[in-house]
Amino acid sequence: MTFVQGRADLPVMEKLRILADAAKFDVACTSSGVSRGNSGQGIGNCMEAGICHSFAADGRCISLLKILFTNECIFNCRYCLNRCSNDVPRAAFTPSEVCELTMEFYRRNYIEGLFLSSGIAKNPDYTMELLYETLWKLRREYHFGGYIHVKAIPGADPLLIERTGFLADRMSVNLELPTAEGLRMLAPAKTREKILTPMRQIQNGRLEYGERLLGGSGAQESSAYGIDDYGTNLPQIVGKSTDLARRRSRGPQFVPAGQSTQMIIGATPENDFQIMSVAESLYQKFDLKRVFYSAFVRVNDDSTLPELPGGPPLLREHRLYQADWLLRYYGFEAGELLSEERPNFNVLLDPKCDWALRHLEAFPVEVNRASYQTLLRVPGIGVKSAQRIVKARRLGTVDFPDLKRMGVVLKRALYFITCRGKTMYPIRIEEDFITRNLLDVKERLPYGISGDVTYRQLSLFDDYRVPQTDTTRLQA
Repeated sequence: MTFVQGRADLPVMEKLRILADAAKFDVACTSSGVSRGNSGQGIGNCMEAGICHSFAADGRCISLLKILFTNECIFNCRYCLNRCSNDVPRAAFTPSEVCELTMEFYRRNYIEGLFLSSGIAKNPDYTMELLYETLWKLRREYHFGGYIHVKAIPGADPLLIERTGFLADRMSVNLELPTAEGLRMLAPAKTREKILTPMRQIQNGRLEYGERLLGGSGAQESSAYGIDDYGTNLPQIVGKSTDLARRRSRGPQFVPAGQSTQMIIGATPENDFQIMSVAESLYQKFDLKRVFYSAFVRVNDDSTLPELPGGPPLLREHRLYQADWLLRYYGFEAGELLSEERPNFNVLLDPKCDWALRHLEAFPVEVNRASYQTLLRVPGIGVKSAQRIVKARRLGTVDFPDLKRMGVVLKRALYFITCRGKTMYPIRIEEDFITRNLLDVKERLPYGISGDVTYRQLSLFDDYRVPQTDTTRLQA
C-alpha cells in the first residue's frame, strides 16, 4: 500500500482544520484524577477537577486542544477514516507548531490543556519520537505546566513511551475493538499483544515509580531510570515518613493521572456481556482510570462493516457508560448485570433499574438501617446521596422529605425503599407495576395511588386517563 504523505507547505490553520476534524472520533480525552500543580516558574496549571470538554466538579465547563499530530497512517483499518487507502486531505504538524498552537490558544483562554493523538506515520518509533519531542519542547522550552494527555503508540520503543510518560499527565492506548477476533477481521495489522504491551508498561511504570518515591535511593536511581537524558532529576528521598504528595511535587511523576482506553462499539458482533467483561478485566488487571465506548460510525464503504440503518448505536453506548459507572463506583460486577443467557442490556431501562427489577427479593430497603453498599444498589440513590444518608441517620431518623433534599431521585427510588417501615405511597413490589411507572416519563404520582390501588399490565395503547377494553399486551 502506498504511503500518502501530508503536504508540508500547508498553512498552520489549514493543518489545524484537518487534524482537529480527524481527531473527533477519539473520545478518550478526560483528565480527572490528577492534582499536579505548577512549579511557579511556568505557565498553566493542572487542577484536580480535570481539563477536557466536560464539566468540572464545581460546574465549570473546561476544554482542551484536541488534535492529531498527523492523519497520515501506514495501516488500513477498515473502520478508520484515516486509513491509508482513503483519499482524504493529509497533513502533519511539526513539534514547534503544536507547541505554538497550544500556547497561543492557552493565552487566549480557549483551552486549559492538550490532547494529542496521531496516526502512524512511517513506523511506530518514528511517530512516538515526534510525540515525545513535542511534549519535551512544550514542557522544557515553553514551560507549559497545564494538562497533557498523549497517546502511546503500540509497537513503539518502550524507552520512548517511558520518557513520554514523565512529561504527560495521562496516557492512553486504544484497544480499538473488544476482542482479538474483531481486530483480526477489521484491523489485521494490529494485535491484542501489541496493544496490551504498552498498557502493561504504563501500569508497571506507575507502580515502580510510586515504590521508588517511597523507598528509592535518589540520584543514583534517577540515572538508572533514564530521566537525566532530558534534563530532569528525581528528588532525593530520605526515609519513608515524608508525605508522598510533597515528595512527588519535588520531582517528575510518571503518568500521574493514569491511563485510559477506548473501544469501538457496534463494528463487530460482540454482545454487551462480552464488552463489559473485557472492561472489567481491564480495570482489574491494568488499573485503568477509564474505559471509553465509542458508537461505531460508518465512514467507509466497506463490505466487512455492518450497515447502520438506524444510525450509530448511541443508546447502546449510553447503556454501556451507565454500566461502567456501576462497575467502578457502585460495587457491581459484570456477571451481576448480564449473563450468557441474557447478554444485552434492556434498551428501555438503565442497568441499575433493570438489575433491581430482576432482584425484587432484595427490596424494599429500609434507608435507616441499610448498609452503604446496599444503598448504592437502590435505583435513584447515587454515591453522594448514599453518603449523605449514612451521615444524616447518625443524628436522627431519615424520612422521604429528607431524602429529596439529599439528592435522591424519589421517582425511581420510592419503589425500592422504606422509611421507618413505610413506603412513600401505597405501591406493589411487583415487576410489571414498577416497570410501568418507571417507563412513564412524566413526573406524576405512581399509577393508581388515588383511591384503591389497582394494577393493569402495560399495553401499547395504555393511558391511565382512558379506560381500555381490548389492547395488545407488552411484556415489560
